[in-house]
Amino acid sequence: MPAPRAQVAADPVSRNALVILATIAGGVVLYLLADILTPLALALFLALMIDGFARVLENRMPGVSRRAAMPLAIVLSVVIFGGAAFFIADNATAFAGQLVTYQPKLNGLIARVAGMMGVDVPPTIVELIQRADPASHLGQIARGLQTFVSTAAFVLVYLGFILASRRGWERKAVGLFEHREQRQEAVAAFLRIRNGVEQYLWVQTVTGLMIAVGSWVAMMAVGLDNALFWAILIFIASYIPVVGGIVAVALPPIFALVQFDGIWQAAVLAVVLQTIGMFVGNVVQPRMQGRSLNMDPIVLLLALAFWSIVWGLPGAFLSTPLTTVLMVVLVQFHGTRWLAVLLSADGDPGELRHAHPRSTPDEGPARPARGRAKKTSTPKNESGT
Repeated sequence: MPAPRAQVAADPVSRNALVILATIAGGVVLYLLADILTPLALALFLALMIDGFARVLENRMPGVSRRAAMPLAIVLSVVIFGGAAFFIADNATAFAGQLVTYQPKLNGLIARVAGMMGVDVPPTIVELIQRADPASHLGQIARGLQTFVSTAAFVLVYLGFILASRRGWERKAVGLFEHREQRQEAVAAFLRIRNGVEQYLWVQTVTGLMIAVGSWVAMMAVGLDNALFWAILIFIASYIPVVGGIVAVALPPIFALVQFDGIWQAAVLAVVLQTIGMFVGNVVQPRMQGRSLNMDPIVLLLALAFWSIVWGLPGAFLSTPLTTVLMVVLVQFHGTRWLAVLLSADGDPGELRHAHPRSTPDEGPARPARGRAKKTSTPKNESGT
């Protein structure tokens, strides 16, 4: 009997090496199949958002039944996303037209920057555009727009099939897991993923609105053109973790230099917008988020870089939810639990706020240990010893 047990027990070094090789292979597959997997991941993400929105409508709005909550959530989501896309496209066209009227000021700004850099003959904005040779990039822009349209179409198709097949997942779960305990563990893992992603979306939405509204007030106060357009872009960029909000609030002060003759408006916007972003990001967001994700900030930054390389801009938006899913999946297996520990913030990847502790598989061994510790401290056990 000891010999078979020795054969079953895997060498930790070999097991960890296999996990690392499997991770590298998985990253290569994700990169090569990006055109197929990116629309599917976006559709799953949107389906999760709509499902959470439907439950909010059912619980918070009187008169909305469970059957009517999902269609109402779908309609409202389409109206909100469609309206936002139309508004951004319409204002982007008007903004591009305004840039033509800003040509003399752009030339003056370029001249001042060139003077500080020691350039005697600064180029004009027209010369810079000619040097950039935009005609050579029209094909790339056209292909990019074509790719965006096709990706959006695939996302909608995937989303429709996912929402239509929601009821069949319960029967599939029963067929996949024969034992009730296995089904409970799978459901617990799914709930942890759903709760973590929904909590992340809620926190990013609320904090993004706070930054966008505060930025809009500041931009309106100094009279910056297209203040609402910039505020919506800041709100959308807030869903990109770590760097999205920082980059977004840096753009309005730059265009304030072009619009106004003086520099005090740009200076005020730079200070106020960065202050708002730092306050919300360092004070409000940690208090709201708490341990909902339990993910190390360095891991979030590395995840942003990794998913941006693998899937581009969609990967940047989905980096945190995808890493949350990865951590929950890794913690389910003994051989990959050490990776989940490294991804977590406190070394306990089994803890997520709003998850049911008793139903999470990774907390099973820990709770009996605490129960035994309590029993050994009772007077009965002490008298027995």
